[in-house]
Amino acid sequence: MKILFYMPFPISRLFLYTQKLILWREKYMKTLINLLPVVLLFVLLLLESALTGAPPIQWQKTFGGSNPDEGRSVQQTSDGGYIITGFTSSFGPTDPNVYLIKTDPNGDIRWQKTFGGSGRDQGGSVQQTTDGGYIISGLTQSNGAGNWDVYLIKTDPNGNLQWQKTFGEADSDEYGSSVQQTTDGGYIIAGYTTSYGTGDTDVYLVKTDPNGDSKWQNTFGWINSEYGFSVQQTFDGGYVVAGYIWFSGGGVWDVYLIKTDPNGYLKWAKTFGGSGGDSGNSVQQTSDGGYVIVGYTNSFGAGYFDVYLVKTDPNGNSQWQKTFGGSDYDMGYSVQQTSDGGYIVAGYAGAVDSYRGGDFYIIKTDPDGNSAWQKTVGGGNREVGYSAQQTEDGGYVIAGYTDSYGAGYADVYLIKLCSDGTLSADFNCNGTVYYEDLAILAFEWLQPPVMLFADIFPEFGDSIVNGFDFAAFANDWLQTTAP
Repeated sequence: MKILFYMPFPISRLFLYTQKLILWREKYMKTLINLLPVVLLFVLLLLESALTGAPPIQWQKTFGGSNPDEGRSVQQTSDGGYIITGFTSSFGPTDPNVYLIKTDPNGDIRWQKTFGGSGRDQGGSVQQTTDGGYIISGLTQSNGAGNWDVYLIKTDPNGNLQWQKTFGEADSDEYGSSVQQTTDGGYIIAGYTTSYGTGDTDVYLVKTDPNGDSKWQNTFGWINSEYGFSVQQTFDGGYVVAGYIWFSGGGVWDVYLIKTDPNGYLKWAKTFGGSGGDSGNSVQQTSDGGYVIVGYTNSFGAGYFDVYLVKTDPNGNSQWQKTFGGSDYDMGYSVQQTSDGGYIVAGYAGAVDSYRGGDFYIIKTDPDGNSAWQKTVGGGNREVGYSAQQTEDGGYVIAGYTDSYGAGYADVYLIKLCSDGTLSADFNCNGTVYYEDLAILAFEWLQPPVMLFADIFPEFGDSIVNGFDFAAFANDWLQTTAP
């Protein structure tokens, strides 16, 4: 019996057609790849994308547990990582405790520590010290003389406690909002006190030696209430403090700017504001010897509260004032001068009232305080940015808390942005928008809408990756040169 195999064409012809198919695939795949920017441009034109020019999120992290945790201060460390302080109700012996987190340059946790006791303890400010350790200021209800006291904590480079100090009196409240290591190796702390001074509450300034022992303490204010929120040592060895003062002028309360000599004696004090409530939450001396202050204003701007940015000369006289925000509540908590002479500001935007944050609000200005770009980040619940700093690579790191992401009711929220000029769709921050970025965008398109840093359209993000974000990608694709 013979079995016949039907061959419609010779094997040689089959081989020829196979080769043609391979060549066709290579030819048209290349064509499709080359057409991709055109396709994306078509999507772009349909959706009329309009971007603000803000750099993209390089990464974002949350830290904490099932209970509320917040980050109040962040600084890049000498190894390229980050140190964060705030408070935690998820870890430690009681609720809450001072929370100290150390990360690597990618924001991944290296270690975390808590400090405190049986009462309320909270960190408000952190800085790496010259010996590689860390100094933290805040408040304690567990230690000290009674009620709330200024809490000063010094750790080694691994976050282990070296010493802790408290400042305050019994039956009163003191809080250390801000701390900085001084040129003599000691520390300067600014906050407020209800036990010293002339008013109900006064600005409280404490200078210590390298061991945290008090060298002098001063208060500033009148017969009403004054608060200090931020301090920095100035070029002349003195100190500048920002906060607010009640009934200093025509308003309910005004921004309060204090300049002292190296011994803490007042050189001058200035107020800024209008007929409403205005506060200064952060201050930095600028490269020209003047000062920049950020806070909020109820006297000017578009909404009930707006971010308030004030620039002064070296004598504290206003050079310009700017507001940022919309019709809702918008606040500024942190300001730093950037390498190009402008300023980076962090706070929150779009809140329905002053007790509930809206979204992370990040503002970059030019040297004259005009907006270069603005960016909000959030997931629909509450996000507040308390601290911002420009990083060594020209990007920005912002710390605060989120109620949209993470493990609990609120978690420490750390965001790293690429440098200025990075296109919004350059997710890996390598200078081009290319297939690697498209792969990131496509991957996140398939994920649940949780912490999607590829949500790029609009910049005031909707926490969804959709066609608008592909249109934004197309816009950036056409502005870059692929490798």
